[in-house]
Amino acid sequence: MSDLAWSGVIEDHENLHVGKPRDGGVTMVIDTGLGVAGTADVVEISGQYIDQWKCSFGTSTFVRTDVLRRKLGLLAASDIVTYPGGTLLEAAIVNQHSRVYMSRAKQLGFSAVEISDGTIAMTRRRRKKIIQCAIENDLIAITEVGKKDPLDQPSTKEIADQALWDLDNGATWVVIEGRESGISVGIYDENGSVRENALAEIVDHMDDQVDRLIWESPKKEQQAVLVHRLGPNVNLGNISPHDMLSLESLRAGLRFETLKPIADEWEQTGRWNPDQVEQAVNNKEFSLNERAKSLARENRSRTGTRG
Repeated sequence: MSDLAWSGVIEDHENLHVGKPRDGGVTMVIDTGLGVAGTADVVEISGQYIDQWKCSFGTSTFVRTDVLRRKLGLLAASDIVTYPGGTLLEAAIVNQHSRVYMSRAKQLGFSAVEISDGTIAMTRRRRKKIIQCAIENDLIAITEVGKKDPLDQPSTKEIADQALWDLDNGATWVVIEGRESGISVGIYDENGSVRENALAEIVDHMDDQVDRLIWESPKKEQQAVLVHRLGPNVNLGNISPHDMLSLESLRAGLRFETLKPIADEWEQTGRWNPDQVEQAVNNKEFSLNERAKSLARENRSRTGTRG
């Protein structure tokens, strides 16, 4: 990434992203219906920062097969894992078509599936079989834990226990439910604020497996809290395709919420002195006034005038 526009000018304070596939700092985009051209635009400008791409809910069912395959192929070429939303699988389960669903997902070009029970009931026996079915079809099993109904929310211990169980039974990643709204579900209250105690309890219960969680966090304020609490390489999901560079700026300490703590720390430790005047380029003292005089002399020389 040495050809980035501001290389050598702006130091990448906190961003520890390495080449894909990443084990940390994973970002999952939620796509509610971008076309092939729109997807290509997003990939061109921010594809290197996108790890997963979810075609939300049942949106992919309304796209022509040839168009969807082109779109998924474009994403695969940029090493982006793709999957349909978990609600679509839940509908397939209700229709007794989960096995057919897995093979169709593979045929269409998806590289993963999301396995959830946010709307329906699902026993652990059935959940395990569905995870195994995904793996048998050469799909990455990504489970989601939590309920979409604000009145039917599991406890933080239940969320963590289910996440650990999923990982033990073949899931590669576990998404913590936050919906596309980020309100009154999971670790978020009715205002969309992070419930700090809930976050701390889940993190504590997960122990060294916490890095396998992807926190759905559609709101900037939620992303800022999670980055502050869990570090710039926290895994975040349900990010709008058009907010990718905004999130990357947050991770890298290039937004107020993350730059201020860095500036304060650097000032306290002496790494940065607000009163220190930086040296001129090539270590030459060259004031603006001197530069103005030099330009004036060059101009007189070109025009043959005297001053």
